[in-house]
Amino acid sequence: MNLWAPFRGAGIRVKYIAPDWSEVRVQLKLHWYNRNAVGTHFGGSLFALTDPFYMLMYMYTLGSEYRVWDQSAEIRFLKPGKGTIQAHFKLTEADLQQARLATEDGSKYLPEHTVQLLDDAGETVAEVRKIIYIRRRRKA
Repeated sequence: MNLWAPFRGAGIRVKYIAPDWSEVRVQLKLHWYNRNAVGTHFGGSLFALTDPFYMLMYMYTLGSEYRVWDQSAEIRFLKPGKGTIQAHFKLTEADLQQARLATEDGSKYLPEHTVQLLDDAGETVAEVRKIIYIRRRRKA
C-alpha cells in the first residue's frame, strides 16, 4: 500500500497491518509537498490518511461473502496539524459479529467509526467519521 500513488504522493505511510486485518496504523509526516498555504498539513492529505482502511478491514475480515463499500465520510478539523500525524484503526470481534448478525437476512448494515488523527504530542488535530456499507452477497 505504501507504493500506491495517492498515498505515496501525499506522504502517507502504512506502518502496521495486523495479519488478520483487525488493526491498522498509518502516519503522515509534514513535508514541503503536503503543506498548505500556512505551513501546516493540507486537509486533503489528512482526510486521505483515513480513506480506505475501515472498508478494507471489513472486506478482509468478513470475506468474499460480503459486499463492502465506503458509504460516507466527514472530517472535523480541531487544530492545525504539524509534525507527524498518526491514525489508528481497530475492529473488534464485536464489530464483526454485529455486521454478520445485521446482514444475515440480506439487509444492509451501516456501521459508523470515528478515527482520531493525533499529532506528535498525542493531541487530536482532526476526527474523521466513516460510515461503511455492508451487505451479505446473494447466493447464485
